Amino acid sequence: MPYFAVFYDVVDDFVARRGAYREEHLRVAREAHARGELVLAGALADPADGALLIFQGESAAAEAFARQDPYVKNGLVTKWKVRNWTVVVVVGNEPCPPFIEKGAAESA
Repeated sequence: MPYFAVFYDVVDDFVARRGAYREEHLRVAREAHARGELVLAGALADPADGALLIFQGESAAAEAFARQDPYVKNGLVTKWKVRNWTVVVVVGNEPCPPFIEKGAAESA
């Protein structure tokens, strides 16, 4: 299953300003999690200058989340991007996806 990382850059006073939008942000996150799209999410700390959200499935779900996130819509997120994330270790009972380094198949 493909995974996608969403990186948020946030305003300097993010922690002070997020309270007004936090419940709505968490509701949107819980809904994405319930649909099986959002796997992990959280703010970066020390300094609180961003956030990282991990999605599984399609990149469109990650992009749609960012576009509807109250933090984005209300200017607390200054920049965001979605990146394909190659997972090599998984916690739990899921098998690790196959991983082949570039050039490894050629040297075999």
